[in-house]
Amino acid sequence: MNNPFIELGIRHDIVNAITELGFENPTPIQEQSIPVLLTGSNDFVGLAQTGTGKTAAFGLPLLELLDFEENYPQALVLCPTRELCLQITNDLKNYSKNLKNANVVAVYGGASISDQLRQIKRGVQIVVATPGRMLDILDRKAIDFSQVQYVVLDEADEMLNMGFQEDIDSILSNTPEDKKTWLFSATMPAEVRRISKKYMTDPYELTMGTKNTGNANIEHEYYIVRARDKYAAFKRIVDFNPEIFGIVFCRTKIETQEIAESLVKDGYNADALHGDLSQQQRDKVMKRYRERSLQLLIATDVAARGIDVNDVTHVINYSLPDEIENYTHRSGRTARAGKSGVSISIVNSKEIGKIRQIERVIGKKFIKGEIPTGFDVCEKQLFGLIHKVHNVEVNEQQIEQYLPRIMDEFADLSKEDVIKRFASIEFNSFLEYYKNAPDLNVPEDTRASRDGGEKFPRTGNRSDFTRLFINLGSVDGFSRGDILGYFCNQTGISGRTIGKIDVKGVYSFIEVANGDVDTAFNAFKSVENHGRQVRIEISADGDRVSNRGEGRGSFAGGSNYRSGRREGGGGFRGNSDRNNNGGGFRDFSGKRREDRGERRKKY
Repeated sequence: MNNPFIELGIRHDIVNAITELGFENPTPIQEQSIPVLLTGSNDFVGLAQTGTGKTAAFGLPLLELLDFEENYPQALVLCPTRELCLQITNDLKNYSKNLKNANVVAVYGGASISDQLRQIKRGVQIVVATPGRMLDILDRKAIDFSQVQYVVLDEADEMLNMGFQEDIDSILSNTPEDKKTWLFSATMPAEVRRISKKYMTDPYELTMGTKNTGNANIEHEYYIVRARDKYAAFKRIVDFNPEIFGIVFCRTKIETQEIAESLVKDGYNADALHGDLSQQQRDKVMKRYRERSLQLLIATDVAARGIDVNDVTHVINYSLPDEIENYTHRSGRTARAGKSGVSISIVNSKEIGKIRQIERVIGKKFIKGEIPTGFDVCEKQLFGLIHKVHNVEVNEQQIEQYLPRIMDEFADLSKEDVIKRFASIEFNSFLEYYKNAPDLNVPEDTRASRDGGEKFPRTGNRSDFTRLFINLGSVDGFSRGDILGYFCNQTGISGRTIGKIDVKGVYSFIEVANGDVDTAFNAFKSVENHGRQVRIEISADGDRVSNRGEGRGSFAGGSNYRSGRREGGGGFRGNSDRNNNGGGFRDFSGKRREDRGERRKKY
């Protein structure tokens, strides 16, 4: 019986390589797209969720169509992030390991451009690149794309969301008119439709499932809590899932760092991934996560794009995304390669409208969950521990020498006493922490659910805030989350103290505490955005804020059990002082850092 990939038209050398990687049967997107792409005669648009095998869907046909006897660039693959660039490059190298003289080079920011130029100079057929770094190399006249036959735009919607439209235009202007363009995307917003019309001629369009919908194997849940209880509720959800291996999404870099630091202080194996990390720091965090020495990865949308880690059990939306399409990308980090997963959103009552919007876009209903009680968490942790003990693999040879001493220690204890004492080692800390734990659930507010928009909550009375005008808006590529991150990074003002944000076309309004107004003005005295002076003013429609907002509260409304450490499986070890009150995060005032190799417009 022939291998299914051979029947699709893939040669034996490549099939042998992918068989060693565990490829047995093509995924639906591979089965449908490979025969079309192998003809080499069509522009192509492929719509499919992340984790469905898109890299092989375009990578295997590329390897069939290129001439590896020639050492000049014949194919260019553009993707949004460094992680995805490296992932695609490694995959293509693995697929082509039996092909003589096949050369694939990764071009991305945050690494030595000199090394990348040397690799290109030695000869290359396939260049995999992020737009910013690719444009840098083209500006140096260090690569010739005049004979490129195929251009692949992978995660096209993400590249446009990140503000790479101009870079893509510049790069493609250096490629031949008669090339074939293959576009792959998880969603099909209007911007992607426009780019397909601009760069393609009568493309063959393949849609796996319904456009813009989510993975059918993902269960979507939401929990309604008060803003001040969000962190405590988040930890309770994590504790209720002892085997969780998840990605937690936040809106801003500041929020990401704050939550990660509080989790570490509370004994969880967690770390942050955001745009202020160096490439070396990012690589270190991702290495730990892939090796599962991290239980929770706390990330921004931009930083997490392109992450491909197997067996992620949960995606948790600590903050809902500003753009609904981003929810599809977030939830797509779980349930990859046909597996199942859970996407959890922690919201306040005013965000129910946004949940309903997401439901309409992804075509699936959310399940309203209840924050587990303290008793529920303790019970789940106890039986999670018992399950782990029951299934642990015993190294008979190594443990045998210690058994006599162990038996002597337990000689005066019955079997029941041993079990109770062993279970109590970890269980007692949870009992103490969740003793008298309050109910964190909030009834769904049907009046609030009519409001489809999401507001930035704030603390204090209306007279405590000043409404500022800033000459940046949606035409500059800014959403509300971007404005918040940009403003806080420039000023050092904590995001927790910011009030309502309104983003218009060429300007925006942002509410700040009265005591922070001078700080904001001083921080923006000489700031430019893409060559244009950024200016802020007190809003002309009145010095003081006229709308009332909901209290933001503190993220770290919860715990401080520093003397204990949570290990990878979710169990807690050691004594602790865990409580549901107090705590808090320190503020971060890191200035904005440009990274041309990765992001041009968004933060």
